[in-house]
Amino acid sequence: MIEKVLIANRGEIALRILRACREMGIKTVAVHSTADVDAMHVRLADESVCIGPPAAKDSYLSIPAILSAATISNADAIHPGYGFLSENANFAEMVEEHGFTFIGPSADHIRLMGDKIAAKVAVIAAGIPVVPGSEGAIRDAAHALEESRKIGFPVIVKATAGGGGRGMKIAETKDDITEAFNFASAEALAAFGNGDCYIEKFLTKPRHIEVQILADNFGNVIHLGERDCSLQRRHQKLVEEAPSPALDNAARKEIGEIVSKAIAKIGYRNVGTIEFLYEKGKFYFIEMNTRLQVEHPVTEAICGIDLVREMLRVASGEPLGFTQEDVKFSGHAIECRINAEHPETFMPSPGKVGDYHAPGGLGVRVDSGLYSGYTVPPHYDSLIAKLIVSGNNRNECLMRLRRSLDEFVIDGLHTSIPLHQRIMEAPAFVCGDYDIHWLGRFVEGELDSDGDE
Repeated sequence: MIEKVLIANRGEIALRILRACREMGIKTVAVHSTADVDAMHVRLADESVCIGPPAAKDSYLSIPAILSAATISNADAIHPGYGFLSENANFAEMVEEHGFTFIGPSADHIRLMGDKIAAKVAVIAAGIPVVPGSEGAIRDAAHALEESRKIGFPVIVKATAGGGGRGMKIAETKDDITEAFNFASAEALAAFGNGDCYIEKFLTKPRHIEVQILADNFGNVIHLGERDCSLQRRHQKLVEEAPSPALDNAARKEIGEIVSKAIAKIGYRNVGTIEFLYEKGKFYFIEMNTRLQVEHPVTEAICGIDLVREMLRVASGEPLGFTQEDVKFSGHAIECRINAEHPETFMPSPGKVGDYHAPGGLGVRVDSGLYSGYTVPPHYDSLIAKLIVSGNNRNECLMRLRRSLDEFVIDGLHTSIPLHQRIMEAPAFVCGDYDIHWLGRFVEGELDSDGDE
């Protein structure tokens, strides 16, 4: 078993990994920038190493700094968390080359799934359904028009190395395609250093459904059900729930089995998430995330399996300790991402936390590194806490979540809590009748107070 883990991340996910290690008797090393010297994960880790100034490129994205920290602290393994270097194949490769264990999938699989075109080819061969689209990268605007006519409008132009909603543009008609292609390509080049794009059919009212998988080094693969991540604004998730209110048991079983077989076929290891658009009873693959997801706690809440613990076990060379038949789902769970930003303008709101009170009670979990007197730095993502609530059914979960949001106090800065309170009262959400476009229209005032047309 791994004896010491360096956590190459910050914030709530660093603390989440630290806690799993502590429960397994594994020592931890926290890395931090100068802006995070007072962070909770730094305070609680067995050791800490400063890896650079506040800018992420000089600290959390600095591979030499992280590898040096692992060397001087005599760590056995490195857990990347999510974001930063978690899906950087070169980083995973260098970690292994320097004699450390990378707690995640192989560099080859990270590289494969990081290229959206190559990933699509791979999953088609493995039997996963995909959105109709171009077979490869688009050469120019003329090629974009040609492929779009084959697919049928509306279409969406996407960066092959995209993520976080960047490098994406919708073309409603043939008159829009040149502008859409040029915009997506330029944005992708600026954001990722790669301007290659591809085109897919744009689904008008889909759900965003993702399936959590777990695989070991011995060919064993299980799925841990699905999560519904359709509540998004500008392609950024805000609320996630499991199971999805849009699926019945037959659809749930079908897509779980398809994904498990496909993952086994490609020889994947550790955790991963296959993301789909779901519309009119059909699933369409959009991408695979080769890391732990922000929203993994809702899966843990309904199946009782600690995903970080399993990541550590698999990375240590152990086989899965259970089969698909052993996985039992119970109840319902919803996660609200609490961001340090204005709930109406969405402007970032870093600053010093005054009074702080996290909700509690049966079925309530808060993943956060906040404490009274802590200063939220302006240099990183605005996510400061995750509120995860579970209940015996969706209605009980909603009632508990409303109560928990009312209890949550984060004084001194704006947060997204008031927006979550509005969402939880909207009849469209209460009924589970929403799609990936609903939240954007809701916050922009395009829907009535009930969240309807």
